[in-house]
Amino acid sequence: MKTILADAINGLILEDGSILDEMYELLESYPNPKIVLTGANDEQWKHFNLDGSPYEVFTLKHNPEKTDAKYFEILFEKYNLKADDVIYFEHNKEAAATAESIGIRTYFYDHTRQDIPALKVFIDSNL
Repeated sequence: MKTILADAINGLILEDGSILDEMYELLESYPNPKIVLTGANDEQWKHFNLDGSPYEVFTLKHNPEKTDAKYFEILFEKYNLKADDVIYFEHNKEAAATAESIGIRTYFYDHTRQDIPALKVFIDSNL
């Protein structure tokens, strides 16, 4: 069963630290494991209320950023995963491109549109 990697800030978690309910409901409709990805440091962790995430949160505190393939290599090592084991959605185009470049099925999620139906299509077609 594939793991769903969810972008934290401007993905599942809004700028004010609240959860995007519609996205949470979508993710809850899948039995798959979920991991929320961020680069947040300790201050940002508090600011965005990442303790309130409904799923485990993975961060490397900007060392490296999600725009660096090493971020995903460390993630995979920690969770004993590989690119074929996951799907990912991300609001940062460069981070999405990095993930895609190492073989992760990735969806660029435009947080300004909050197009949950399009995200559902991506998830359904890639699980």
